[in-house]
Amino acid sequence: MEAYLVDWLNLFFRWFHVIAGVAWIGASFYFVWLDLNLKTPPQWKKDKGIKGDLWAIHGGGIYEVAKYELEPQSMPEKLHWFKWEAYTTWLTGFALLCIMYYWGADQYLIDPTKMLLTQFEAIAISLGFLVGGFVFYELLVKSPLQYSPKLFGAILFAGLVFSAYALGEIFSDRAAYLHVGALIGTIMAGNVFFGIMPAQRELVRAIEAGEKPDARPAQFAKLRSTHNNYFTLPLIFIMISNHYPMTYGHEHAWLILALISFNAAFVRHYFNLKHQGQNKPWILVAGLVFLFGIIGYMLPKPVDMTDELIADNQVLEISKQRCASCHAAKPTQVGFAAAPGGIMLETLDELLVNKPRILQAVQSNYMPLANMTNMTEDERTKMIRWASE
Repeated sequence: MEAYLVDWLNLFFRWFHVIAGVAWIGASFYFVWLDLNLKTPPQWKKDKGIKGDLWAIHGGGIYEVAKYELEPQSMPEKLHWFKWEAYTTWLTGFALLCIMYYWGADQYLIDPTKMLLTQFEAIAISLGFLVGGFVFYELLVKSPLQYSPKLFGAILFAGLVFSAYALGEIFSDRAAYLHVGALIGTIMAGNVFFGIMPAQRELVRAIEAGEKPDARPAQFAKLRSTHNNYFTLPLIFIMISNHYPMTYGHEHAWLILALISFNAAFVRHYFNLKHQGQNKPWILVAGLVFLFGIIGYMLPKPVDMTDELIADNQVLEISKQRCASCHAAKPTQVGFAAAPGGIMLETLDELLVNKPRILQAVQSNYMPLANMTNMTEDERTKMIRWASE
C-alpha cells in the first residue's frame, strides 16, 4: 500500500510540477523576447513615459504592447503579477524531491558503493547543498562581480560544476544530476522571491506614494531575470535526463552535465542576440559541432570479448541476486509495487527477451538503481559481455 501511495504522490506532484514549469518558463521566454524586441516609440508615447513598444498578431487579433521607463502616468486599477508560476514550480519540485529522494533515500539517493550514509545524513547533505549553493549565488550576485558579466558567469559556472562533481561522489548518479537541477531551480525561484518581486513591490509603492521610483532595484531585478533566462535550458535538460542513463551513468557524469549545460546556455545566447536584431548563426553551428563532440566523447567503450564466454546460468544467478528483487512479478524490494517498466528478470527466458535493455541499463550504470543491491564491477562486466554476445 505504501508503494502504491508513493506512486500516486509522485504522479500528482510530477504532473503539477511540469504544468507549473511550463507556465513559468513560457512566461520567462515571452517577457525576455518582449523586452529584447521593443522598438523606440513615437514621440507622443515617449512624452507619456513609454520606453519601447511593439505590435504583434496572435489568436486572430493584433496587440499593441508598451513598456514604461519606470512609472505610468497613473497606476492601473488591475495589475497582473507573475510570481506563482515560479513559486509553484519550486514547491512542487521540492515535494518531488522529498517523495522520491528523501522518503525513498535508500532506493534513489544513497549509493553505498560511494558513501555509506544513513537516511538522515543523506537528507542533511542534500539540504546543505541546496542552502549553501543558494547562499553562494546570493553573495556572488550582490558583490561587485554583478558588473562583470563574464567573470561572474565563469565563477558561477565553476561553482555549479564543482557541485556536480561533489554530489556525484556522494549520491547515486541520478540523484546527483537531480540535485544540481534542484539547486538551479532554487536559485531561480530565489531570484523571483528575493530579488524580482521586492523590486516590483517597491516600484508600485513609489508610484502609489507619488514618489519618483529608484531605477536601481528594477535594473537589479532585470539582471536576475536575465540569469534565470540562461539557466532555463540547462535546467530543462536535467529535468529530462533521468530518462537517459547514458548521461548521468557516464564515468565522468559531472563533466557531461557541465558540457551539455554550457552548450545549452550558449545556444540560448544566440536567441537572446537574435531578439535584439543581432543574427549570429555561427553560434548555432558551433553549438551543433560542440554537441557532436559530446556525443563522440560519450560513446560506450568497447567490451573486451577475448575472455571466456559467460554462461547463461551465471547471468541468471547474478540477476537473482542483484536484479530480481525489483524486476519480479511480486517484487520483494521495499518501495516497489510492480516491476519497473514491467520488465521481469526472474527466468532465463525473461533475460534473453530483455537482452538489449539489460545491456543499456547495466552498461550505463542505470541499474541497479543507486546500486542498492551492491552489484560488483565483475558482475556488471559479466552481464555486459553476456548481453553483447
